[in-house]
Amino acid sequence: MTAVVEAPASFEAELPTGRVGLRRAMAAEWTKLWSVRSTMWTLVATGLAVVGLCALSTGTVSPSDIIDDPTRRSLIGIFLGQLIFGVLGVLVMSAEYGTGTIRATLSAVPRRPLVLTAKVLVFGVVAVVVSEILAFSAFALGQALLSAKHAVGTSAAVAQRVQQLGVKVPHNVQAVLSGGSASLGQSGVLRAVVGGGLYLAVLGLLALGLATIIRHTAGAISTFVGVVLVLPLIVQALPISISNAVARYLPANIGLVMFSTHGAPDRVGPAFSPWTGFALLVLYTVVTLGLGCWVLVRRDA
Repeated sequence: MTAVVEAPASFEAELPTGRVGLRRAMAAEWTKLWSVRSTMWTLVATGLAVVGLCALSTGTVSPSDIIDDPTRRSLIGIFLGQLIFGVLGVLVMSAEYGTGTIRATLSAVPRRPLVLTAKVLVFGVVAVVVSEILAFSAFALGQALLSAKHAVGTSAAVAQRVQQLGVKVPHNVQAVLSGGSASLGQSGVLRAVVGGGLYLAVLGLLALGLATIIRHTAGAISTFVGVVLVLPLIVQALPISISNAVARYLPANIGLVMFSTHGAPDRVGPAFSPWTGFALLVLYTVVTLGLGCWVLVRRDA
């Protein structure tokens, strides 16, 4: 008697039909962004830099000190956080080149501009949300520490009376009357806090664009640090006539104006208005990403 053996059932996976669209590409980028430890550790390090440096800067203020811009004082940690956040922007692209997984990505999504668009959208959303949370957290902590340091009843009473009368006073006088602290209701404060978060997010996208062009992690990070940190030092060493003409175009000085309530410090010299400078920074980022897209299409993985 012959036994009949049935063939085992096929376990073939059903593959999706059609081309990979933006939604699927974004879902893949979201998974890749959160599946590596560097993302979480970099975000934690950025938070410690922005909020921690804020606590250090505002917590060491003497009650007798007069702070010209309490908002800028509480957001000073952005200067350190921007470097760490830029590293994350670089790793979003360069990490795939370092591990070779970029080939698998481009095989799954042959349309290379779509890959870059998905990375920009996913990282951009994360960058804006995280940077705004950090900016508002640093502001809240900084103003709480400044209020505790400058809890002077006379100043508070005078500030309340001035507010009741509706008298407009300069920003630095407002800071003194409020006991050295600021609130979101004061002129320019909310704009400065929101602007600080947007500046941090756009710098992350600028770093992503540099990584798309350079493709090497170390090279892209070095270039980013050179643009943000080293270039202002070089410009500052130039003659004053040249320095004043060039300094306003630097990303770091644009950011300083954005999270200040009444313009940049005197050492920066002439500067653009906050939103004009922000538009220029966005233009830098768009040009860098556009050049990165052109390079991504023309070069082999």
